[in-house]
Amino acid sequence: MIATVFSALLLGLLPGAALFRLPVVERHRREALDPAERVFWSIVISLAISLALVMLLAAAGSYRLRYVLIANAVIVVAAAASARRKIRYSHPAPTTWWTAVPVVLVGLTLWVFPPPAEYIVGGKDPGVYLNAGVQIAQRGSLIIEDPLVSALPAETRSLFFPQHHGQPYYSNRFMGFFLVDPGEGTVIDQFPHLFPSAVAIGYDLAGLTGARYAVTASAIVGVLALYFLGARLAGPAAGAAAAMLLALHLIQVWHARIPNSEALAQVLLLSGLLALARAHQDDDDFFAPIAGALLGLLPFARFDGVLAIVLATVGLSAHWLIGGRVRWAFMVPVGGAMLAFVIYLLTWLAPYAVLPRIFIGANRATLSALMGAAVLMWFGGLALRRHAGFTAAVRRFLPHALTAIVVGLAAYAWFLRQPEGRLALHDAHSLRMFAWYVHPAAIAAALAGLAILAPRLFWRDPAFFVTACGSAIFVFYRIRIVPEHLWVTRRFVPIILPAVLLMLATTLLVPLASRAGSRATIAGRYALRLVVLGLIAWGLWDAARPIRTHVEFAGVIPRLEAIAARFSDRDLVVVESRNASDLHVLALPLAYIYDRAVLVLNSPKPDKARFEIFLGWARAKYDAVYFIGGGGTDLLSRSVAVEAVESERFQIPEYESVRNAYPTRVRYKEFDFGIYRFVPPSLGSSPDAIDVGEQDDLQVVRFHAKERDARGTYRWTRALSYLSLIEVPADARELVLWMDNGGRPAKAPPAEVEISIGETTLGRVTVGAGMAPYTVPIPQDIAAAAAASPDSVIVRLRTLTWRPREVLKVGDDRELGVMVDRVEIRRGP
Repeated sequence: MIATVFSALLLGLLPGAALFRLPVVERHRREALDPAERVFWSIVISLAISLALVMLLAAAGSYRLRYVLIANAVIVVAAAASARRKIRYSHPAPTTWWTAVPVVLVGLTLWVFPPPAEYIVGGKDPGVYLNAGVQIAQRGSLIIEDPLVSALPAETRSLFFPQHHGQPYYSNRFMGFFLVDPGEGTVIDQFPHLFPSAVAIGYDLAGLTGARYAVTASAIVGVLALYFLGARLAGPAAGAAAAMLLALHLIQVWHARIPNSEALAQVLLLSGLLALARAHQDDDDFFAPIAGALLGLLPFARFDGVLAIVLATVGLSAHWLIGGRVRWAFMVPVGGAMLAFVIYLLTWLAPYAVLPRIFIGANRATLSALMGAAVLMWFGGLALRRHAGFTAAVRRFLPHALTAIVVGLAAYAWFLRQPEGRLALHDAHSLRMFAWYVHPAAIAAALAGLAILAPRLFWRDPAFFVTACGSAIFVFYRIRIVPEHLWVTRRFVPIILPAVLLMLATTLLVPLASRAGSRATIAGRYALRLVVLGLIAWGLWDAARPIRTHVEFAGVIPRLEAIAARFSDRDLVVVESRNASDLHVLALPLAYIYDRAVLVLNSPKPDKARFEIFLGWARAKYDAVYFIGGGGTDLLSRSVAVEAVESERFQIPEYESVRNAYPTRVRYKEFDFGIYRFVPPSLGSSPDAIDVGEQDDLQVVRFHAKERDARGTYRWTRALSYLSLIEVPADARELVLWMDNGGRPAKAPPAEVEISIGETTLGRVTVGAGMAPYTVPIPQDIAAAAAASPDSVIVRLRTLTWRPREVLKVGDDRELGVMVDRVEIRRGP
């Protein structure tokens, strides 16, 4: 415990504190800062150093936490030695009542934000981030050398890794993990690695608990960054109010619990903008390289950090146009970081670079025009910036122009913008969608505050105003994300939500400086604004109530630990295709957290000849080969047999995910699957009947998931579903299916089912209400051919389907056919 605490201090406080205290670059300016802000900078600088070191070491394939600790210790010792006993401040600013605000904010966030989600499963970005971070901690490298992949016989790769021609990678190892070279087994995860580096640190400090808390720690520091940014811009009261509202807001609470890079981007962007203002508006040279480093790290957290850097540079250029100085100590670090990011993007992250390349290619003309305009404006500004009239005009009109653009676009987006042509609904109504999370009145107040306060405050921090407004225009023009909620709200985390709340708080509290009127009048205005602020805070608290009591995927970690414990490192586990079920999301952590040999099939109907080759190789290399399935896979034949080992069924809470709608409730994601061991065909069983929904995972294909009721288990068919029958006897004469139309409403089409084997239709039946047997004959020639075939016999069920969402206006969007409970082959004389 003591070692963990000391390591945490060495990673997150001491290096920054030592550098911040160095008696160089007018330290008296830093001494004059509030004591809490001095501690804040110590934390932010230390975290930036630690994360950069993790990424550099992992890029070289040499990351170990002890190396980072040693490097940080060297920084502390070297700084202390170079200071020559002057590491202590000479005349530090005293503590005030405002010094306690960050302490209160930390207490509030520690109350509201934890516990983080148990989101270690694959399938979506959060699981990719967390598993990537664990891999950095376990293997010490950004690139995963996967020995299972490299050992796989080349002729069997297509069973698991279909080749993606024309791409800078071969295939997908898991969703979000690119297989770059199957011969070498090299795998790289999908996203930039700065946030996974934070996860790696957390994992090394405290295992999976520490890895999960990496995002929570980022969100807490993000709240503090907004406080200090707001306090400098509009005063500590406005900063405190904005930070409090952010800490209570549903979006911040949600993303403080779900692994995501936006929370870390929020820290880097807000603290980077604050350092930029300290360096250029407050003339503190110490903060120039700090701003360059923090903003330079942004793209390593998220690719759209490049946009934030461009916008911040535009704001800095506005400062330069009116005669301000741009410090090379900022430009060199941020320029070096951008160059390093380009190299990183084109090498380690080449598979991910495909999408940015497509975006640049599709918008080449627009981007070229913008670059040309920027160059012309720079040369024009260079020629005119020394003319007093020009600088005065820029100083006077630029804040008004920016405000007019933002307010005008907001009015257009709210009142006029409609989906048409290539403009999707979620893009056209993006601002209205944001209003689900920030009340329309609050958005209007923030815009009013921008119009009233920008002329007064713009030149105190032009980079913040340009970055916030430019990011909002970019995001609300095109969301560029699947419009599922709360998924889509990640777009608002880095700057849009903090900026709106800061403008809202500033609108309420900055006018309090006015002394017009009597004491009673001033006190009344003060009380009224505090009441409004309190009502807003209460509304945010109430809106986040369902989120605060919910832990996403709670309980999945002990479930996965139990599943992993069933297999040894001498076992190989094959998991059914993502086209069959969601079990592939369990495969990722089993492989990349619990270090089990796991492969995911590419198709629910794999090539059986290739699979037999694979199975022969696997049996020679591993003690046992297992299959995990629940959605149906056509895998068995006379040469491939299994025995049932165990059935598993559990549910985990998952917050509702809906498109173009506000989520309101918790649902439960169900996993219902069987574990099977591949055995020699002589030990396998070939029953004449299938109990559908009960260890049927290798005999059904394209059915819905298993369901249970008081009568037993069953599955719903889709429009086209398949049954795989092994060793059909030559004397088979009838196929009997127990089916039920499931209470199909009158508005839906009749429950007609066509039953076929190969190209031969055995019969058509109309299924009624109630479970009952439906029998179709099997012709003798079909039975004889099936008995002679070395492969399984595929029975095709073609059904007229219906969707409950369309017919009954309920949430179930499945394509439902009929309920199938049992399938039996009856022999003849």
